[in-house]
Amino acid sequence: MIFDLKTALKYIILFLIGIVVLYLAFRGQDLEKIWQEIKTANYFWVVISALAVLIAHVLRALRWQMLYQSIHYKVSFWNAYHAVIIGYLANLALPRFGEIGRCSVIHKTEKVPMFASIGTVITERLFDVLVLFLTSVAMLIFQYDIVSDFLYNVIYLNLVKKLGAINYLWLVGIGIIILSLIIVAVYFLRQKFSKKFLRIFVNLRQGFGSYSKLKQKGLFLTYTLGIWLFYSLSMYFAFSSIQATSGLHFSAAFTAIVFSGFAMAAPVQGGIGVFHWMVAQSLVLYGISFKDGLAYSTIIHSSQVLLILVLGSLSLFLILTKKKAK
Repeated sequence: MIFDLKTALKYIILFLIGIVVLYLAFRGQDLEKIWQEIKTANYFWVVISALAVLIAHVLRALRWQMLYQSIHYKVSFWNAYHAVIIGYLANLALPRFGEIGRCSVIHKTEKVPMFASIGTVITERLFDVLVLFLTSVAMLIFQYDIVSDFLYNVIYLNLVKKLGAINYLWLVGIGIIILSLIIVAVYFLRQKFSKKFLRIFVNLRQGFGSYSKLKQKGLFLTYTLGIWLFYSLSMYFAFSSIQATSGLHFSAAFTAIVFSGFAMAAPVQGGIGVFHWMVAQSLVLYGISFKDGLAYSTIIHSSQVLLILVLGSLSLFLILTKKKAK
């Protein structure tokens, strides 16, 4: 990736948006009491929560390895694992860059074409989106009485208010201009780089077809469900870290993981701010004060970031030293 002033400004703005959301989430809260809860937390359960997240990362590496095997690329588990962790590390600095970053690691260590890797990453991400969608539907069906007020008052009414302020003629006009520019750009690029586009298309199609060629689709789906199960368990285990959330049941963790899933989809480094607000809001539905929800979300977010910083740095070191040794 080539960084210029425009790119740097974009990521700085995204980071500042995350900081603003974080400020708005904590504004008006008793920061001293929140800090006191964080200091007195039971960090045994924080460590157990982090271990559950680590297991989810291992399952993600195993699942990704299966997709490579289906399209006849032999990728070792450890290279897949290191690539996944380095990808998460990259996401802390640049949102959405982690997916390209981990494909780059596999390209350098296993010589797999970049666009074939990108195709496999998009494939597994589609399954993650499907699981998030299905869990959201399950949350609405089985916990509608709990989440309905939040969806109506916080989401629906605010969305209607914002949509009412939009000038739709301007929106349609901008959409037509953007679509026209994309069509023109694709036309000229195809004329100039037709062979390169063909090679990219072939590699992408190979990656996209990785799931259909799997011999053990059941195992792939088991890994997928396992990833989300351990994410939910990490939320559940962390409930025991502070007194305010220690009495919550797994259903609250289930709701929290759905809310955090949408938060982490926001184009902000590490979901900072958005994660804290969404998780705290999800716990309010179960009678937890927003202040205590912020303390909980700060603990679990910080533990996951620390885990990625430590493991990601270690993986990056091992990959770089392995490359030098070769």
